[in-house]
Amino acid sequence: MWNWLISALAVGATIFLYDGNPLYPDPLRFFELIEKHKISIFGTSAAYIHYLMGLDLKPAKKYDLSSLREISQTASTLSPEGFEYVYREIKKDLYFNSISGGTDINGCFAGAIPILPVYSGELQGRALAMKVESYNDIAEPVKDEQAELVCEAPSPSMPVYFWGDDDNMTKYKAAYFDHFKEIGKNVWRHGDYIVIHSDTGGVTFWGRSDAVLKPSGVRIGTAEIYNVIEQLPEIADSLVIGQKWQGDIRIIMFVLLNEGYKLTNELKEKIKKTLREKTSPRHVPKLILQTPSDGIPYTFSNKKVEIAVTKIIHRMAVANRGALRNPESLDFYEKIREELK
Repeated sequence: MWNWLISALAVGATIFLYDGNPLYPDPLRFFELIEKHKISIFGTSAAYIHYLMGLDLKPAKKYDLSSLREISQTASTLSPEGFEYVYREIKKDLYFNSISGGTDINGCFAGAIPILPVYSGELQGRALAMKVESYNDIAEPVKDEQAELVCEAPSPSMPVYFWGDDDNMTKYKAAYFDHFKEIGKNVWRHGDYIVIHSDTGGVTFWGRSDAVLKPSGVRIGTAEIYNVIEQLPEIADSLVIGQKWQGDIRIIMFVLLNEGYKLTNELKEKIKKTLREKTSPRHVPKLILQTPSDGIPYTFSNKKVEIAVTKIIHRMAVANRGALRNPESLDFYEKIREELK
């Protein structure tokens, strides 16, 4: 995001940065600032939008947002309902867009294209100079189904090596180029599941492919669960993992509740019923557990870290805790893993 901000300065824009809890002293604090300072472009996250949705808040009714021309969302996957909420409850005549890329490529694979329509749940298209495709398990490009995000050609901002990786770029190649190597494809595999839509040209992101859940062999993206469950007014945040269990994979859900709510049996049943009705019975977790207030691990770029929790539950080492914004959150999972054996 540093590069975006510097580019904004280069064209004469004024940057407004906010450091602190976005929900304090009120969940609509950002919109108060937008009104006060006449902000025209607002950058935010799916988690924030879903949080406002869960509380059924209506920013447009409380604040004058006439200066606001664009909202850009990134960090995690936003549900189609999140897109509709923005236009219904924030502002109907703005340009809303979602972008996705990575620090590792210093850019975006897909994102905003102002001359194209916006479709709920979709990034508008693949970025310029990014030869992005979605590969199935045998490295065939596919559309209209979940598959691995790959980039088939070098991109302008891709790294040339890892810092300290002096052994002929071994770590770099293993991280991004080895996945399809055995079947003869030398492509950048990013580790995200996406759908490229043949009718719109848009792209839907379904979360990290290395965090995918496979109960009874059925592939489920974690975003499919988050997009539904984090719209409930009781749920402030959540994290789901797959645990090896009796020859299969069982889904475990950890929930952070909004103030004033408790994880009762009634709430657990509500969560399960909602997932069953809006997704499928396969998406329903076998266990639902409550986390403490700091219990959901995030990276500094505001992405949930299911992999670290999955490793802890399976008694594996977590190598790089320094990459987490809140590494102390992992202590909770280390304490309860014996109960989940």
